[in-house]
Amino acid sequence: MEAVASPNLQPVVPVASQPPELPTIWGLDPVQLHARFWAAQGVQVVRQGEPSEIVSHAELFLLTDPRSLVLFKLSRVLEALTWIEPQVMFIRLHDTRERGYRERVVTDQHGRFVRFQRLYNVVDPRLARVALTPEREIAQLWQSAADPLSGWRRLRKFIYRGERLTMSTEGNVYERENRAELGAFMQDLVQSWNRPDVTVTRAARLDGVGWRDPAASIEPGARIVAPVWVGAGRKLDSTTAVIGPAVIWDDPASRPPSEAIQWLNLEPTSLPEEAASANVPPLGRAFKRLFDIVFSIIALVLTCWVYPLVMLAIWIEDGRPFLFTHRRETLGGREFPCIKFRSMRKDAHTLKAQLAKENIADGPQFAIPPEKDVRLTRVGKIIRKLDIDELPQFINVLLGHMSIVGPRPSPYSENQFCPAWREARLSVRPGVTGLWQIKRTRRAGSDFQEWIKYDLEYVEKMSVWLDLKIVWATIVLILRKASRA
Repeated sequence: MEAVASPNLQPVVPVASQPPELPTIWGLDPVQLHARFWAAQGVQVVRQGEPSEIVSHAELFLLTDPRSLVLFKLSRVLEALTWIEPQVMFIRLHDTRERGYRERVVTDQHGRFVRFQRLYNVVDPRLARVALTPEREIAQLWQSAADPLSGWRRLRKFIYRGERLTMSTEGNVYERENRAELGAFMQDLVQSWNRPDVTVTRAARLDGVGWRDPAASIEPGARIVAPVWVGAGRKLDSTTAVIGPAVIWDDPASRPPSEAIQWLNLEPTSLPEEAASANVPPLGRAFKRLFDIVFSIIALVLTCWVYPLVMLAIWIEDGRPFLFTHRRETLGGREFPCIKFRSMRKDAHTLKAQLAKENIADGPQFAIPPEKDVRLTRVGKIIRKLDIDELPQFINVLLGHMSIVGPRPSPYSENQFCPAWREARLSVRPGVTGLWQIKRTRRAGSDFQEWIKYDLEYVEKMSVWLDLKIVWATIVLILRKASRA
């Protein structure tokens, strides 16, 4: 028999000040915050044996036992979900956190208690099983199981082997009934969850050093070292010093009521530019914007002679307008008019339904081989082949709508199909070119998966040097196209 102790990972509020029930922050206890954290990523936590509504608006369902709280990086498994598209993915979570010490009960040969033996500097590896599924029916099957063991057996019995996928990844596993473990969970959550306001309406920014409840009082001069969460009814005067990661729980007398998760409105109110690009320092972001402005000005100057020729060709064949704008999404989901030279007939939108059977895209995009697309004008086929139709997008770059390098600009009608990774794509400006444009294979049935794969890869690895490499590769690609024309 062993008992695990973690004296260094306790909740911030002294035990004596906590009510018998779990403490709350913004009216939510740690278990509810766990659900909000996953909901912010479009994932609903479904526990075996716990009756709750399984919503139809969640994009994924996280199936877990009722005793555990789990944290792991969703990006590590999204690629497999995107490419293989299983009905259910079984995930083995390996948790190797150091837990201070363990206490072992020592007994004599008759099984009678002798003493506690304290073991220090011991790594206590844990293995937990969870599952991800996009299928609501599978989530219901899991939820209605009598116990976790029968739940896992159900999933293996009713889901064909070829529709199941198993993988391992690192993550953190916390015991829901252990106060010290809940304290460790909250410390890790404070450090890993940068945008609690996505699913917690009471969370308000605290001068860049954390989040606070509107009913909290923080006087000028209070010293706070991020990250810190401050609950309702708490007062930090000018002599207070708090070092994060820390949670200052709600005052029990001022505890606000908890609100339901608004699954239909999970967009953050104002997504900062650096949300998913924290690996790029401020100087790098400033250089990227300066590079965008200088490069777009040079590009517009060097190509200005092309504009009247293209406009004249469009006017001779199909009249005005010369330019075409389409609503796309940029930082935080804000829409902007993406400018291109018009390459299609004026009645192109009425022909789209008739051409649906010719669509070769494997995702929400609509794409037809140029030789079969009757919507394209003769001029349009030429300027598309040479990428001339996208030259006006340098105007979007100057206006701050786009960047020279970034994810593919896409409209809401496409982004709504990938909310699990939409926030990463919308955390940076879309680009005139990008990793997808230079690496796509155009293999049938894989273009949408490649689009998501390379856009996410760019957001995760973005840097000045990567931008320069992509720009150079794009120039080489365009020159090759021109030589073959």
